[in-house]
Amino acid sequence: MPRRYDPERRQRIIDAAIRVVGDKGIAGLTHRSAAAAADVPLGSTTYHFATLDELLVAALRQASEGFGKVLAELLPEGGRGDLATDLARALGEWLDGDRTGAELEYELYLAALRRPALRPVAAEWTEETALRLAGRTDPVTARALLALMDGICLQVLLTGASYDEEYARELLARLIP
Repeated sequence: MPRRYDPERRQRIIDAAIRVVGDKGIAGLTHRSAAAAADVPLGSTTYHFATLDELLVAALRQASEGFGKVLAELLPEGGRGDLATDLARALGEWLDGDRTGAELEYELYLAALRRPALRPVAAEWTEETALRLAGRTDPVTARALLALMDGICLQVLLTGASYDEEYARELLARLIP
């Protein structure tokens, strides 16, 4: 039987992996669970992703685009607004939207602690975000802002607390020279 041409299959598998992680956590992701969620044969997942780590890398790359898109919209290159206000607003849009997306991004991001294959992707995201912030401040302050933003996000996500944009703006402003 001839092979069916399906150029979107790889993407469907990545999307399915993200859904599985969102529903069941990383521990629930297997080639079999991704195949079932993507409605593709098991062999398709192993054809496109020889290891589970390869699939997780692709999922992390795609998932990490969420906050990056929010930052790109609210922190345009050469922007001149109040940086603390812009960052607090970006965090608010990200956390007040679909929290499942934010939780998923952090789950995949933090998975790099135990899965070395994910570390380069997490490092790329950190570098790209720090570079975007450094366009509005110096590189050291950009890294400090990124660390504070990570802390704020983790606290909100882990405690289930409401995001307080004014409080975040005040904290962020303290780091900006």
